[in-house]
Amino acid sequence: MDKVELQIMTGRCWTVLQRPDRAIPALTRALDRYDDAHARDKSLYLTWLAEAHIDADEIPRAARTLGDAIGLGGDVASSRPRKRVSEVVERLRPHASVPAVTEVIDQAKTMSPA
Repeated sequence: MDKVELQIMTGRCWTVLQRPDRAIPALTRALDRYDDAHARDKSLYLTWLAEAHIDADEIPRAARTLGDAIGLGGDVASSRPRKRVSEVVERLRPHASVPAVTEVIDQAKTMSPA
């Protein structure tokens, strides 16, 4: 495990603990250095960042981040990104009046099956 992976794991833990103040900086720093060539993994990690933004009540940013996850991992032959996207979409549904949320919910419907 390298420093980037350690930051990602740290950010995921803070997300689960609903501490966006700690999760967002850790995940952002790590994802800025994470290569898009690892689409499946980066897509998954972006879903954790989107969830942290929801916890921080940064709904448009959460929707944009989830859109990035879908764009990066939408065609990956793995069910995990699709499952995580679905979980985050459910957390965003109560905010469907926000245009970015409506857009990302529609975008999630276009994900390829694994």
